[in-house]
Amino acid sequence: MKKLSSILLIISIGIGCNQKQKPAAINISSVQHDCVHRLTDVIVYDIFTPPVASRIYAYSNLAYYEALKYKTNAASVTAQLKGFDKIPLPEKTKQYDFNLAAVKSFFKVARGLTFSKDSFNTMEKRMLDYFESTLTESVYNNSIALGDTIASVILKRSADDNYKKTRGMPKYSVFKEEGKWQQTPPDYADAVEPHWPLIKPLLMDSAAQFKPALPPPYSMDKNSSYYKELMEVFTVSKNITAQQDTIAHYWDDNPFVTEHKGHLMFATKKTTPGGHWMGIISILCKQTNADEIKTARAYALASAAIFDGFISCWEEKYRSRMVRPITVIREKIEPTWTSFLQTPPFPEYTSGHSVITSTAATVLSKIFGDNISFHDTTELEYLGLERNFSSIQAAADEAGISRLYGGIHYRSAIEQGKEQGKKVGQLFNNTFK
Repeated sequence: MKKLSSILLIISIGIGCNQKQKPAAINISSVQHDCVHRLTDVIVYDIFTPPVASRIYAYSNLAYYEALKYKTNAASVTAQLKGFDKIPLPEKTKQYDFNLAAVKSFFKVARGLTFSKDSFNTMEKRMLDYFESTLTESVYNNSIALGDTIASVILKRSADDNYKKTRGMPKYSVFKEEGKWQQTPPDYADAVEPHWPLIKPLLMDSAAQFKPALPPPYSMDKNSSYYKELMEVFTVSKNITAQQDTIAHYWDDNPFVTEHKGHLMFATKKTTPGGHWMGIISILCKQTNADEIKTARAYALASAAIFDGFISCWEEKYRSRMVRPITVIREKIEPTWTSFLQTPPFPEYTSGHSVITSTAATVLSKIFGDNISFHDTTELEYLGLERNFSSIQAAADEAGISRLYGGIHYRSAIEQGKEQGKKVGQLFNNTFK
């Protein structure tokens, strides 16, 4: 009897071990939002600079859209962009799940462009396990193969956009020139991405296509435009209100802010400007019950436009090389003055936030409407802050003026940056009707 019981126990254990636990169900309508949020977490962890982050978002979201579009035979986006090979077609004799293909394509590209590649494993496995449990083996394998080949097309373009070339270029030299950018406290860090204008745009003809007017000439003449803008920054810093304080911090989006306490230094990681707008896209899509294709298209077009916006902005930054307020105020007005926000390490003109937020707002306003109000919770997990906006453009306008409140930009950089970003966004709107 004992022997029989032992045999039954062994059989029971064997059966239990061979039974697969049923994968948890996933919400198909939120799959891309989850993928993008996971990518944002990795970008924050890896401390990618804002221009580099925009590149990662653009290629990853384009990969997702180009795979998913076959679900409704929607038009290709990359076919109208520069430098992409033709996206492979599904074979007519085979069946596919295009959501699965999109997930596979997204994660392959995201993994190829980031450092912490293993950080995607848990989410990707959970999604793939679910699809594997609900699809036939042939449909699963066909979908994985399609997503893989689409990702390869996207990665091929990324490998030829001059990014790798700029990694090996000489360090940017800074000379003491009046009115020109100098490294700024507290870290006096090297210039961020000085060779970014060499990155190949996705849609613009060149980095200089939307070159803005030059900034007001540097002058300490009290009647000059430059001096008046400088004193505006200084005056605002001395009389900053609680609301301006909140706005400045809310839109800081500095991926690596250092804090100094005596001889100690520690850093705070936060999302980038592009990452903040990825969060806003998620909110807008959910609020309007956008279907999967509209959602994927919104992510693809906005992130591609933001990528080009950074190239346009950075071309001007290293052309005009405008000095930051903190440098001039400390030299000419108040030696111990510091900007309310930490001044980022690159030239002042034009304002990156103004360009990027105007670009994003122009594209997204066309997709979701000019007057859609929304509650922005993007910064809750990073700053514990949330805000309401009457429109997408209102959010972009607030992001732009936040840089004046933060003491890191003059008004002309904000206003000209808004116009520059608007032109980039209109280029995308005119191309993708």
